[in-house]
Formats: sequence, C-alpha cells, structure tokens
Amino acid sequence: MGSIPDLAARRAALSPGRLAFTDHETGEDWSFARVDAAAARLGAALLQRVPRGARVAILCHNRPEFFVAMFACQKAGLILAPLNWRQPVAELKPVLDSVACALVLHDDTFAEPAAQLGLPVMDLAIPETGPALPPVMVDEDAPWYVLFTSGTTGTPKAVIQTPRMALANAMNIAQAMGLTSEDRTVNFLPLFHTGGINLFTLPLFLWGGSSLVLRKFDAPALVALIAQGAVTQFFGVPAIYQALMQMDLSGVELGGLRGWACGGAALPEATIRFFAERGAPICNGFGMTETGPTGFLIDRASALHKIGSVGKPQMMTEARLDGVADGAAGAGELLLRGPTVTPGYLDNPQATDASFTADGWLKSGDVAARDADGYYRIIDRIKDMYISGGENVYPAEVEKVLIAHPAVLEAAVVGVPDDRWGETGVAFLIARDGAQIDPAVLGAWLRDRLAAYKIPRAWHVVADFPRTAAGKVRKPELRKLL
Repeated sequence: MGSIPDLAARRAALSPGRLAFTDHETGEDWSFARVDAAAARLGAALLQRVPRGARVAILCHNRPEFFVAMFACQKAGLILAPLNWRQPVAELKPVLDSVACALVLHDDTFAEPAAQLGLPVMDLAIPETGPALPPVMVDEDAPWYVLFTSGTTGTPKAVIQTPRMALANAMNIAQAMGLTSEDRTVNFLPLFHTGGINLFTLPLFLWGGSSLVLRKFDAPALVALIAQGAVTQFFGVPAIYQALMQMDLSGVELGGLRGWACGGAALPEATIRFFAERGAPICNGFGMTETGPTGFLIDRASALHKIGSVGKPQMMTEARLDGVADGAAGAGELLLRGPTVTPGYLDNPQATDASFTADGWLKSGDVAARDADGYYRIIDRIKDMYISGGENVYPAEVEKVLIAHPAVLEAAVVGVPDDRWGETGVAFLIARDGAQIDPAVLGAWLRDRLAAYKIPRAWHVVADFPRTAAGKVRKPELRKLL
C-alpha cells in the first residue's frame, strides 16, 4: 500500500484560482481553492457526527457540493455511498443496511425521503465557518466511495472505488480523449453512477479542467450549451445521443467540440453516422463500475473505420480473452486487470471471490472478440446468450440488425423456454417517431439478414424499456412482462 497527497488540497495548491465547477442552476462558480476549503470544513463537521471509517450515504441531484462531499470524506477517512434518487425509500433501506451506513447527507430536494430512511441525517449545506481538517496523506488503496451496481441482474453490490482507481481512470480517459486543463465538460449523468462521477468530471478536476453541473439530464439545455461553445468534451450513454438526435440541431456546430465519447451500452451505427455527418465522430468505449470505469475507448481516427469496436485497452488496463492466446484473434470472456480495477465489493467477500479468477483477473461477464489489429468488440453478456435448436444465439447480434430497420428505434431480445427448440427469442421494440412496426413485415425483412434460428418468434412494441442508471436494459424485468 502506498500513500498519495490529499487530491483536493494538491489540486488547490496547483491552481487555486482556476474554475473547477459552475452550478448551471444558480450560476455559482467554485474555484479549486473554494472546493478544497469547503471540503475541509465539511469533513470536520462530519467527524463531529460519525467516527473515522464510517459509511456516509448521500442523496442529492447533481451539484458541485456532491464533489465537495467526496473530498470531505477523503480528508475525514470516511466512505461515501451515493444513493439512487430514483429509488423509493423501501428500496433504499436494504441498500443502506448492506453497507451499514451511519448517516445520510441530503440536499433540499431530498430532505423528506432522507428523513424516512431511519438514520441520522445532515443537510449538505457547507459550513461557512468552523473547524477545518488539514491536508492529509491518503492510502491509495483504501475505499474512498462505493457505487451500488446490480448490472442488469437486480441484486445490488457496493463496488469499492479507491484513489488509485481514480488516478488510473484519469490517465486512461485523459490520454484517450486528450483532456487538458483548458477543457470544459458538462456534468448531467446521475452521480450515483460511475459515468456521472468519472466521465469526465473527476478526471478533469484532477487535470485542472472545469465542469458545468446540471441537476440532471436536460436535452434543450445541453444543446444550448453546445451551441454557445461552453463545452469542449462530451460524454453520454446511447440514450442521451438518441435524445439529442430528436432535437433541432440546425445551426449547432457539433464539430466545435474537441471530443465526443460514449459508453454504457452498444451505440447504433445509425447514431454514429448521424453525428459523424455533422462533424462529431463519437469514440465508443467499454468499461464497468468495477473498472473505474474506463477500460477501452476507440481512437478518433478509427471511430468510423471500425464501427462496432470499443477500441483497444487503455494505458492502465490489461485485457485478455479467456481461452484465446495472447495476441491472437478470437472470442471469449473478457478478463481485465490493472490499477483501474476495484479490489472488490464492500462487506461482500463471496461476491468478490466469484468475480475474480485465481490469478487476479476480473471476470467481466461479457463475451468479446479481438480482431487482427488488436481492436476489441463486445459481443454480448454471457448470461444473455440462449440456445435455440442447439445453436448459440447472442441477442446483441439480433438487436443490431433490428435497429437497422427504419421503423425501429431500439430493440431488446431475450431468450425464453420453448418446447420444440429449447429456447426461442422474444423481441421488445421501440418504434421511431411517426413509424409503426408491423411484426409480419419485420420478420420477413429479417429473413434476408439473419439465420432462421436467430429470428425472434414473438414481438412486443413498447413505449420504453426498464433501464439501469447507465441506460442499459434490465432484461430480467422484460422477462417479467411476459
């Protein structure tokens, strides 16, 4: 174990007067010096309520004070646990119990639900005066905060995030996107999700850049900020890009941004081409909460040449495919290792042991393929594969073909038991605006593009899918609809 400097204090020493955050709602600016001083006071106030080592939950929309609370916990030796504000109190209580939280921080919006959680509460308002903690040396491998992830399974686990993971992720994403202290990003993905914290807000903070913080996703506000030139680097999940495509982008210079990136789920080819035609090639990537998250990101020069690829492993990430020789092309379960990878799940050694190989590689649960040039492509989740008539079917492959149809905006395919074939596919579809989906016509269209055993046997057109915070489809919830 090694020690590193207090991250907020060191950043403030390097660039005290530079802008760290702007609160979009209030227009309030936060310099790096102000963030560090506020974190020192909040950390001292927290230690008047809970002992060092305690777990502190936080329930709030996106705001600069969230990051102040993160650095306050680092200074105070506390573990921060961001809560999903979309969940009702009944769902949050067992999440809090799973990591034995001692206190709930909240903003004004969530004062009432916070009070219903059965724990002591504390307003996120930063003390203007009072004691302040001095800068500290930090154990780079100690838990700093946790992020609750259920992936698409529904069972929450608290993924440990460490200072070393934060620095390694900053290295990965900064070199991939060319982040500098002059860059500005917009923060709108929820802060209970790794994308909200780490793509690109925390890396830019460590690099000395700035973030404009929206309370939550607001498509018109995003388009206006892009049109004003207020943003130089942008990260979104596919659902965000789909929403932006529905906006009036005439006169908006998308090519004015230095970088566009995407992760969280597969990005449709039509979306990639839509933005590329407007001067904004999107760099698609892959990562997990367990990997800090950046593991892969395709380089800008290859974004259109290798559509569907997530690029190569980044600087601080090792990757290999189970059962595939190093350097060889092939497909297998993606295994990951390096300083961006979590040490495990808080208070859950069984889940930790199950997620790692005996020699320390994280099992991603994804089937991936590597081509002869070393570029990776995610094929599908292992558990989503089903077997129809003795043939393996990867739903992601079927979904990719479905969304190429002009009437289909999004598609999700699940395997279900079938007396004749063992399993068959059921497709859930979202229609494009103004379009109607005719299953008979769609089925005939697919017969020229997919093997018969891959074509779904049943179809359901829906308004939307149940999703995770990253926009991934919760397929177990879709199966419940059947």
